[in-house]
Amino acid sequence: MAEITTQTRKLFGTDGIRGTSNQFPMIPDVVVRIGQAIGYLIRTKRISSPSLTNKVVIGKDTRLSGYMIEQALSSGLNSMGITVQLVGPLPTPGIGYLTRTMRAATGIVISASHNAYQDNGIKIFGPDGFKLDDILEQEIERLVADEDLTKLLPPAKDIGRTKRIEDAQSRYVVYAKSAFPLEHTLDGLRIVLDTAHGAAYKVAPAIFEELGAEVIHVGNQPNGTNINDKVGALHPSLLSQAVVQYRADVGIGLDGDADRVIMVDEKGKMVNGDHIIAICAIHMKQKKQLSHNTVVVTQMSNFGLEKSMKSHGINVIKTNVGDKYVVEAMRKGGFNLGGEQSGHVIFLDYSTTGDGTVAALNVLSVMRETRKKISELTNTFEEVPQVLINCRVRSRVELENIKGYSELLTKNEADLNGEGRIFIRYSGTEPLIRILVEGSSKQKISAIAEQMASFLEKEIS
Repeated sequence: MAEITTQTRKLFGTDGIRGTSNQFPMIPDVVVRIGQAIGYLIRTKRISSPSLTNKVVIGKDTRLSGYMIEQALSSGLNSMGITVQLVGPLPTPGIGYLTRTMRAATGIVISASHNAYQDNGIKIFGPDGFKLDDILEQEIERLVADEDLTKLLPPAKDIGRTKRIEDAQSRYVVYAKSAFPLEHTLDGLRIVLDTAHGAAYKVAPAIFEELGAEVIHVGNQPNGTNINDKVGALHPSLLSQAVVQYRADVGIGLDGDADRVIMVDEKGKMVNGDHIIAICAIHMKQKKQLSHNTVVVTQMSNFGLEKSMKSHGINVIKTNVGDKYVVEAMRKGGFNLGGEQSGHVIFLDYSTTGDGTVAALNVLSVMRETRKKISELTNTFEEVPQVLINCRVRSRVELENIKGYSELLTKNEADLNGEGRIFIRYSGTEPLIRILVEGSSKQKISAIAEQMASFLEKEIS
């Protein structure tokens, strides 16, 4: 059994548990214990659905290791007396939806989102369809690390069962289509759709085709090892080429678990999460549908978005990076639109988390209602130049403790002369440090970003 202590191990990052398959914590004995810990919290009503059912819904993306982790999780949950319902490959937001509508105590997604196939992860939803809060995550961590869970198992007669839900995909298709106005169709629209060989490879084409679009497929032949491999939201160049080649009206690129989207206009130009938020926020405000005339974004969003929103009388609230923090701020303030530049866009009237397909449908709805091409809609703000560099790290060191870091940062911020910013953070899901520099001169910010990256690579890479 793997040795785990609360002092030396941390399971949860900013988006659930994540790691390389067959390495801690993505190894069967640890995953079984994670399932047992979740099951114990359900049995003791620390996690509870409104109907008080001991039922868990588990979905996954298309990674090879998903089979192994699905069985280990199910075994751990069953051993704690929990009924498990498997739905197979389904977008992360679909599990949030099914957890709520099936009155389950918990929903679990087995996915490492945009990472390569070697990685996998576990995301956990509460009975309300929102991701589990930090307190319960910490308790799961404590149980896995410090408790002998075998002493908490129920008697043999109370062992749980596992079964498959065959119509889960069709349920999600119907749900996602509800985000598109009934008075419109996508008839006559040609879409290039890249599902990253991931969780949405079946459901996303069905959604757009049932609404009337002609769909040209990219990245929809998963084999267990090609998820996110030069396709999808993180690699939109193939999507862009296909849009131009097939003279499509729009391109839609999802990531491995389909909770984020990057779009491409008819000219092949990328439309990121900031653009999508701007397009939808302006349209929703005009229709008096934007709650409190406010959008929630993160520190990574382009300053041009903030200027554009201000010019349209829309307030902008910024949070820490991570869609989890965006959703928390939205729920607290009663806002219904928010997201990240990376393509996590949350329409809280429809979904409890980012949903790439729902976000795309909202943009298509604006196109239909305004009778404008997507390239016309993206002229809502002028982007301030940004440079983002990702550096691999061996360990996470407090940046302020690195000799010379604070001085270099202060010098570079002074060089920007109040016309830009430097934002540096560790990734919450990968062993990376991200260096973002924003300013009016592309040449200057590129030089600053390279200098900061070179310094940090030397110190912590």
